[in-house]
Amino acid sequence: MSRHLEAAGADVEVYPYADAGGRPDALADAEGIVLSGSTAGVYETAAYPWMDELRSLVRELVAAEVPTLGVCFGHQLVNDALGGRVEHRGLRKGIETIRFADDPLFDSVGARVPMVHGDFVTELGDGMERIAAADYYENLGSRHRDAPLWTVQYHPEFTAALLPQIETDFGWPANSSDRDFDGVSVERTLANFVRLSTE
Repeated sequence: MSRHLEAAGADVEVYPYADAGGRPDALADAEGIVLSGSTAGVYETAAYPWMDELRSLVRELVAAEVPTLGVCFGHQLVNDALGGRVEHRGLRKGIETIRFADDPLFDSVGARVPMVHGDFVTELGDGMERIAAADYYENLGSRHRDAPLWTVQYHPEFTAALLPQIETDFGWPANSSDRDFDGVSVERTLANFVRLSTE
């Protein structure tokens, strides 16, 4: 993910929140925040005590109007933190065709997107509006109606070049349609977020 953000002109600082035990000092000066993936579920607060701190952080980012993008777990976390609902419904992985609302986050992003997730946002958080959906998943992307906050369930960092690593980390379907990355341009999501963060 960092590589795509840097290619779009961002100076990136990666902060593994679960391992760091507190917020980064640089957070106050950030022009934008990306809340990325995790193997944790937002409903596993007992196992991950930092989850409540992240929920508080989300609400502070909204209040301060800091541009924020939630990806996969980040999509779930944002909606959960704002009063939505997340449920485990079984692992889904492969390339899906989705429908986008007219939103600048999706400029030049094709409808075929790579997905790896087992948790689903079943109710959007307060202030969040649906901006992406698929036949199997209604709340695949969301945006806050007032704050510069977007979320997507898909992985904008997944490209054909990363497929061997994706297979190692997650497994991947063997059928040709899930291995064909033609028309997959999800990395544009990250470039668009960088642009929106600096406008």
